[in-house]
Amino acid sequence: MIKKIFILSLLCFSFPFNALGNDDFFTDTEDGITSFKQDKESWRREEVRQEKKDTPKKEILLEIKQAIGNTAWKNIAQAEQIFCYEVSVLSDDYEGYTIDGMALTAFCGVIKDDIKQNVLSQLFMDDKNVLFNVREECMMQPRVVLRFVRGVDVTDVMLSAPCYSFAVYSPNGVKVFNARPAAQVIDAMVDTFEKNKTNFVSPALLNQLLPIGVPQTKEQKELVSEKEKAKGVWMTKKKKEETKEKEKKSQGWNNLDLGF
Repeated sequence: MIKKIFILSLLCFSFPFNALGNDDFFTDTEDGITSFKQDKESWRREEVRQEKKDTPKKEILLEIKQAIGNTAWKNIAQAEQIFCYEVSVLSDDYEGYTIDGMALTAFCGVIKDDIKQNVLSQLFMDDKNVLFNVREECMMQPRVVLRFVRGVDVTDVMLSAPCYSFAVYSPNGVKVFNARPAAQVIDAMVDTFEKNKTNFVSPALLNQLLPIGVPQTKEQKELVSEKEKAKGVWMTKKKKEETKEKEKKSQGWNNLDLGF
């Protein structure tokens, strides 16, 4: 009950997290087209609309901007698309895909602009949600990476919980910020993102530039399936050939392994 009440008051923009269904939370990656919508302020009286326009625009916190640099902030603020990935700590025996040195465990959607603004408002613009010069005495636990893409340049933002913090991967290096006051905000974000996760497939495997790494069409899904099968056949064939080669080399006096 407490969580529901909190989520209702979580974000100060037009669309709070709990008011958005999964279909509203993420863009339509099936056809890449966003349908035309009427101005969301059109129902308000003129004086109310003017009052909202006169409200000072929120800006990135100076400490964050100085830490991450102009390039990273430009990528974030002017991102053309934002991809969401579920991540975890990279173990020694992990053999799957990685992102920023973390295990990439799933894809969790393409984030809409309204949600982007909410994320920026809560984590980058609200001085009540970030503690500067205060070290969090815990190990970061990666949960989600938001990849902000502008052209071919990217800036990644990692959310950590329950060691509540976020990290920005920028040309200035990895900058970590203590977000303990925003614990419930981060929990709500992570929970919502993870509900929309799906398996990640390498863009190289899809044989095309598909940065989200998820087959979107029937043709792409068939392509992935065919390539996975072909890969399995190739690996089996390769192992058989290697076995035959070893057997061949072991035959005859000239091929005995004398331990030298």
